[in-house]
Amino acid sequence: MASTVLEATRAAHEDLERLERLAVSELQREPANPRDRLFQSHRVRHMLDLVVSTSGKLVEIYEDKDNARKDEINTHLTAPTQSGLFSKYYERLKEIREYHRRNPSARFVSTTDDYEELLKEEPVIEFTGEETFGRYLDLHELYNEFINSKFGTLMEYSAYVGCFSQTDKISHSHKATRKYREYLEHILEYLTSFLYRTEPLQDIDKIFLKLESEFEEQWANEGILGWGNKGTEKESEIDLDYYSTVEELVELGPEKLKQALAARGLKSGGTVQQRADRLFLLKVTPLEQLDRKHFAKVPHTKDGSNTAPNGNAFKEDMKKEIALMEVKMKRLCELLDEAFVRTKENAEKKLTLTYEEMEAEREEEEVQVDTESDDEEQQIYNPLKLPMGWDGKPIPYWLYKLHGLGQVTSCHIWEYIS
Repeated sequence: MASTVLEATRAAHEDLERLERLAVSELQREPANPRDRLFQSHRVRHMLDLVVSTSGKLVEIYEDKDNARKDEINTHLTAPTQSGLFSKYYERLKEIREYHRRNPSARFVSTTDDYEELLKEEPVIEFTGEETFGRYLDLHELYNEFINSKFGTLMEYSAYVGCFSQTDKISHSHKATRKYREYLEHILEYLTSFLYRTEPLQDIDKIFLKLESEFEEQWANEGILGWGNKGTEKESEIDLDYYSTVEELVELGPEKLKQALAARGLKSGGTVQQRADRLFLLKVTPLEQLDRKHFAKVPHTKDGSNTAPNGNAFKEDMKKEIALMEVKMKRLCELLDEAFVRTKENAEKKLTLTYEEMEAEREEEEVQVDTESDDEEQQIYNPLKLPMGWDGKPIPYWLYKLHGLGQVTSCHIWEYIS
């Protein structure tokens, strides 16, 4: 009977204990295959979510902001005199009898069956065909976004998966663009979703919270790879005092001129001669007095304002935000390292297969996910006594005959040996 605050408190504590016991019993059960293991993790995660929500309700009850719990304790559990103790008792007994008379169906309420249903339910987990129930990553949308952007390069999908987390080679001028920021946001959104679907017991919020605290310390000490003031930015600097003519700057080449212009917030496009002319202007004109037409378009910040040209590609706070997103992305890639390896191997294998072979391979993998068992002692059906292959299963019979493994050759020296 949860008609009172005290009864609601007792029922909540009972629910917590029951959920904890169910979660322990579920984790002690050995799953039969990878699909069952994934379902087990999601069931336990659902129980933990219920524990958190129930605990939140208990906290609200004990905080007692409306004094309802205090009033109920004073009303039913305290008596001014010894003689009034029995009167309080009979009043409470009368209320209970009246409640059950009005609600005859509430004479016995068992929630045990409801909670045990949590152990039988099959969670609904959505995966794309490419992900094969969480075995591989589906990075095709991110791949298309990468190769069609200015900061990306044209490469095969398998190569993209292999260098997915390598952002150090992307220049700061490209990282200052809105497209790159959106690209990182899409990466974090997908990897976080994939990690939750495949490893629901991972506490992603806790991982990011710890990562952010470590990032703040490293950022203050310029310890973030590719983002320190003594790092890549300094390498792109060119001391104009060593160059007396534009022709000498032309000899540096287009890429080095482009990096030097981008580091100063200037336009980095055009021919080699135009880039050299633009950079040579700084030899006679201070950066602050340079005509605004020579500066690159500056990206908008979150509050809608523009970054003023101050010799950097973008403001310190924007740099810090982009760097933090990159660090989070690399951390997620570390957690999903095995999935990235499988995805790369699968992408390389698909390059040698026809469409029909890929479809057959996909169907075989789906069946394998359902039937694969981790029980190494399970008896393998092998009536022909065929040799075992690399996967621990008997090799095909046609392969056995092709290599002549069924032929018996007698030794001419030792006749009893074959």
